[in-house]
Formats: sequence, structure tokens, C-alpha cells
Amino acid sequence: MHIAAATPAASGPGAPPREAAAQEAGAPVGSEIDPRFADYKVIRRNGSVVGFEPMKISIAMTKAFLAVNGGQGAASARVRDEVGKLTDVVVAALMKRKPEGGAIHIEEIQDQVELALMRGGEHEVARAYVLYREKRAQERAAQKQPSPAQESAVVRNPGH
Repeated sequence: MHIAAATPAASGPGAPPREAAAQEAGAPVGSEIDPRFADYKVIRRNGSVVGFEPMKISIAMTKAFLAVNGGQGAASARVRDEVGKLTDVVVAALMKRKPEGGAIHIEEIQDQVELALMRGGEHEVARAYVLYREKRAQERAAQKQPSPAQESAVVRNPGH
């Protein structure tokens, strides 16, 4: 899959043309050494800062399509093409918001993925993506709270 910063559908006022965004024809955007994304970082939920990798956006969207379409969805040329286009839209939107580079919080990236899925007409996939995000948020919240077994391990001596 080849990802550029913008697709013809994403072009318009302020969006870079596909040719200007591509370093060379056929160069995969997801590679870690892609100089176009060297100035972009991602702030993870734990606060760590990592390099921006558009391929991770593609992987997350592919998983959402799989949740809706089943295993055969990954093999579908339509799904691969759609994920590529939608990833381009997300990357273009993020770069437009921070043309000079900088740190982008993971939540902002995920919000842009949701928007791209909805605007692209992939409502069922967007719903699966939103539900997965909510499930993960609940799991993270549950991990932060002590379990009943941990709470009962605290012994209190009321007489002292």
C-alpha cells in the first residue's frame, strides 16, 4: 500500500497536491525513515513520545474493517484501496493542522480516523472503531483501579 499526504478526494484549498507530498513514486509512507514525517511525533497515553508512523493508522483501520467484514475483508482489494485512501486523508488532516511538525496526541489521531471513516461513508466501520476505542478505554480504567482482592489484602486493626 502506498500512502501519500493527500489524495485527490482530500485535495482542495490548503491541501498539498499528491505529487508535492510524495518523495518518489511508489515510496511507502509507513517506513520509519521517511523524511516527510521526521518532524512529527506521537504522544502516547502513557506520556512517551514516539515517531509518527502512518502505517499504524492503516493497520488500525484494517482491523476495524475486519471487525465488520470478517477475515475475507483484509484480502479485498476494495478494503486495501479504501484503507489507503482514508489513511492519506488522515495524514493530510494531521499535517495541515501542524505544517511545521510537532507532537500529536494519539487521541487526536484516532479522532481524525473516526472522522475520515464517517466522511468516507464507512459508517459501520467507524462504529466498530468507536466501540473498540471505548472498550479499550474501559479496560485501561479498570487496570488503574485496584481489584477487590487487592483491596481486601489491606488489613486494618480497628483496636489500635
